[in-house]
Amino acid sequence: MRYAEVSVNSPAAQRRTFSYAVPPGLSIDTGQAVWVPFGSKTLQGIVLELTDYPAVEETREIIGTIDPHPFLSPDQVALARWLSDHYLSPLFDAISPMLPPGFERRTITLISSTDQEYASASHTQPQRQVLRLARRGPVNLSALERALGKKKAQTTVTQLVRSGLVTRSYELEKVRVRPKIESYLSLNINTDEARQEAVKLRGQGTSRQAALLDFLAQQQEPVSISQARHNTGSSKAAADALEKKGLVKIQRVEVRKQPFTHQGITPTQPLHLTSAQESAFRSIWSSLTEKRSTSPQVFLLHGVTGSGKTEVYLQALAETVRLGKRGIVLVPEISLTPQTIERFAARFPNRVAVLHSQLSLREQFDEWQSISDGDFDVIIGPRSAVFAPQPDLGLIVMDEEHEWTYKQQEQSPRYHTRDVAIKLAEFTGAVVILGSATPDIETYYHAQQGNYHLLRLPERVVAGGGPSLPRTEVVDLREELKRGNRSIFSTDLSGAIETVLANGEQAILFLNRRGAANSVQCRDCGYVLACRRCEIPLSYHLAEDILLCHQCNQQSPTPQTCPRCESRRIRYLGIGTQKLEQETRQAFPGARLLRWDSDVTRGKNSHQVILDRFRKHEADILIGTQMVAKGLDLPRVTLVGVISADTSLNLPDFRAGERTFQLLSQVAGRAGRSALGGRVIIQTYTPKHYAIQAAADHDYDTLYREEIAYRQQLHNPPFTRLASLIYTHTNDAACQKAAERMQQRIIEERDRRGIADLSLIGPAPAFIHRRRGRYRWQLVLRSSDPSAILSQISIPQGWTMDIDPVGL
Repeated sequence: MRYAEVSVNSPAAQRRTFSYAVPPGLSIDTGQAVWVPFGSKTLQGIVLELTDYPAVEETREIIGTIDPHPFLSPDQVALARWLSDHYLSPLFDAISPMLPPGFERRTITLISSTDQEYASASHTQPQRQVLRLARRGPVNLSALERALGKKKAQTTVTQLVRSGLVTRSYELEKVRVRPKIESYLSLNINTDEARQEAVKLRGQGTSRQAALLDFLAQQQEPVSISQARHNTGSSKAAADALEKKGLVKIQRVEVRKQPFTHQGITPTQPLHLTSAQESAFRSIWSSLTEKRSTSPQVFLLHGVTGSGKTEVYLQALAETVRLGKRGIVLVPEISLTPQTIERFAARFPNRVAVLHSQLSLREQFDEWQSISDGDFDVIIGPRSAVFAPQPDLGLIVMDEEHEWTYKQQEQSPRYHTRDVAIKLAEFTGAVVILGSATPDIETYYHAQQGNYHLLRLPERVVAGGGPSLPRTEVVDLREELKRGNRSIFSTDLSGAIETVLANGEQAILFLNRRGAANSVQCRDCGYVLACRRCEIPLSYHLAEDILLCHQCNQQSPTPQTCPRCESRRIRYLGIGTQKLEQETRQAFPGARLLRWDSDVTRGKNSHQVILDRFRKHEADILIGTQMVAKGLDLPRVTLVGVISADTSLNLPDFRAGERTFQLLSQVAGRAGRSALGGRVIIQTYTPKHYAIQAAADHDYDTLYREEIAYRQQLHNPPFTRLASLIYTHTNDAACQKAAERMQQRIIEERDRRGIADLSLIGPAPAFIHRRRGRYRWQLVLRSSDPSAILSQISIPQGWTMDIDPVGL
């Protein structure tokens, strides 16, 4: 008998596999999805290993397979194990991103009555309510939790189970999505015979069958029954009758919904490379063509904005495809996907797939299946696309590799896409290209140390000639105030906008804060309206006239008087993109405006709509948050105005300077991408800060020298690694005590093992101390290998671990 090590879809499984016997006659492969018994439940599992001996003495048998084909390749199985070990995530969590969309099915707990007699008066009101509902039929435990509250419902059900009045049973939720099958019609005879048969059928009074036969005689390929019915008015019965007569064939065909159409995209040819591009491409080409090495070949393509990094990607991908391999292209934001798709689809017609979270579940499922079948040469998407089942992987491109959105922070596993891509390349033998005008400091350090190959593109490639980089000016807002200018537009920026409008050009105004005001304060008593669940100021949103918490999205009506002293003297402090839009409209009444932030991009194609409108010059000024700073190629933009460069500069995080430089450099790169030239105006209260000076001078090397010296002095990454541990609880004192206990546990483990390079910061209240009604205390662990020590410590419920966090 053979045995399988299975990762089970259960929170109780954590980072381990379970041994199951493979029943005789059941064919199973590594990476295959199976049904397994787990306690009293039947759960989903993924086979990670087949062995001749089990890891435990007593085993239960696998119930059956979910799909006849493996979902995970051997390389993906290895990657899942690495993810779980490196990020200390439950093993099934590490597998989940690689599974077909909609695969996971939760276990539903059903509460049923035993019909045992009971005295109503002897039970509590919640018990009577549960019994009354259960008598009508099995009731979902989650429905009881909504009615009674989670804790009360679970306690009540447990009491009733013990008294024998109800039972618990389990079943899986319904399948959310499966392959869509449609019936297609085609002739079973030639077209001349079909027309003759149609005449006979009309003579027999079966005009619908005749119409359907005539329609099929005009078609070059099979058509769906739904389309045939729409065009002819015939019915399914007419098609069945023709099939019985042997005149047509009905075939059941799997139909897949394509989220992206290649229609309207004109194929393009490779561009002539500059000498710097040619040198970079040749280096990548040599790695693509040489034999697979033991370590992954990683290239850092460091090119200024507009230097033609995308053309290098395209030609490297073309070479990959020529060699019989395929590629994945990663972008940091869904907002970048439309323009990226357009450029890549023009070079690889009908061979580009798209994967991202704004697709419907049906679209995601169908695209995943097509990718798995090898239908596409190139996949484009944000971070989750690195897990796509792309066969014969030869190249992974990670554009704008410095972006923080490549780090998964919301759920387990909290991976960084760059590290996953490099590890995947190690398993598959693929080549990795990390591209950026402003590389992550740690990435650049690895390139300087020789761990990555550094390729440079120092000059812009501007169609029709023109200046290499836009002229950048820094405006000291303190001096503007001294001159009596209290507008959000400095004199220089205001004049520059007027010039752009007069010349029929376009401008981008950047402010990395949405809404209209950061806080609302009473001018008499000083009270600041805050979220009751998060203890942070509520932001005012002008368009909706509401107060909104940017942490939990709780909404409140805008008050007319102060809740504390009832004064009507309410003041709105700070500025966001909505307020900027209002001020711009007042200052430049003839300008056509567009706003691009998360408040206006909730729809499926909203990013594409805004981008298309601006490219068609339906607006003169684009106002936006960091969405407008990334990778957009807009030739008519000759001016970029940074309303406040200080927004991210003073955050309590050692990466604040680097982050500010990257944002300013990226948004500045949107200007001057044509022969029209460009100008950038940065408004700030700290004009002498090294990050702002370096951004104004387009000087990454200076920024890097400052940052790397600062980090070496304070022993921050890349000279060590970090792990962030956050504990949450509804009681602040209990939260603090739990954090202190964890601190003591880590110190004891460190001393026991004699680990010299491990230090702790905290425990201390997290930057946002209370979020969604729960207090948060943080521990930061600093070590060369934080996973090694944390993997040996039992982490209780309530803790969130983030290995290699990008922000503290």
